[in-house]
Amino acid sequence: MTATILATGTVAELVGDAVTAPSMHNAQPWKFVFSPQGNVIELHGDPDRAMTRTDPHHRALHLGCAAALFNLRVSAVHHGLRARVRLLPDGSRPWLLATAALDGPADQDRELAALHTALRRRHTSRFPFGDEPVPDALMDGLKSAARLEGCRLTVPGDWHIETVLGLVRDAEHREDIDPLVRAETSAWASDVHASTGTHGTRSDGIPTAAFGPRSSRGPSPVRDFGRDRPVADRGWAVFERRPQLALLGTPADTRVDWMRAGQALERVLLQATADGLATSMTSQPLEWPELRWTVRDPLEVMGHVQMVLRLGYGPTGPETPRRPVTDVLEIRE
Repeated sequence: MTATILATGTVAELVGDAVTAPSMHNAQPWKFVFSPQGNVIELHGDPDRAMTRTDPHHRALHLGCAAALFNLRVSAVHHGLRARVRLLPDGSRPWLLATAALDGPADQDRELAALHTALRRRHTSRFPFGDEPVPDALMDGLKSAARLEGCRLTVPGDWHIETVLGLVRDAEHREDIDPLVRAETSAWASDVHASTGTHGTRSDGIPTAAFGPRSSRGPSPVRDFGRDRPVADRGWAVFERRPQLALLGTPADTRVDWMRAGQALERVLLQATADGLATSMTSQPLEWPELRWTVRDPLEVMGHVQMVLRLGYGPTGPETPRRPVTDVLEIRE
């Protein structure tokens, strides 16, 4: 067991890897607190970065924070450390989502360590993918990755894909007629700083460069962050007619399930990146309770869908900004 306190630089590297995780609208709703006594990193949710309209119960916030937790685990192994994780360790502190006690040397988890090179290569792609199918062997590997985190990844059949795409269009229509949802989405899809109203480089949100092209053949399988924000030279493109989707789910729908699903989501995304796949996520139908339950396949033993993934071969998408580690990490004396 590690007898010395981890160096501040090492803790910063661990958190720097953690925050490469995806989160809803790239809001990055996390805070990290390092306690030298015991070498413990606490992961807190940040309610100030919650989506009050589209994520009122903070399910998506938990998924994003849990994805960052998985990255922390990957980084720990890369640094020769073992992360002993506890989920939701204190019922009296609801925003304390997890703790990771770091000691060493790490158990030899080669599969986990191998994902470290994908951390900073994983990006959400809102660009068209090719029609080349994902090989069964790769898809089996992604299913195995989800199982390692206690979740299930399924590939919907043709009729189910059409159902999911129909639900995406339904969710988009609901967003179009709900001014509060549109305002919430627009606030995170801008190059303007919400706090100052000035243009400049943001460290969060979805920059216009990451919007991707508009679809020239009906609705696209990705969220269009530019629907209310014209962007010069954005361009048009033909998206795949039959996107390759996968559903990530859990047996129940508790906060612990959300934390497991977020870690499984990131493990699947990193494995897909390592396998040379481009990825994006389609969460619109999951943001409406009356639509979410219909996303699941009634013939599958999946209780609750936590995320819809789009997989394929194509542009990996541009890097989106991240908040400086100094903004998200507190080191206790």
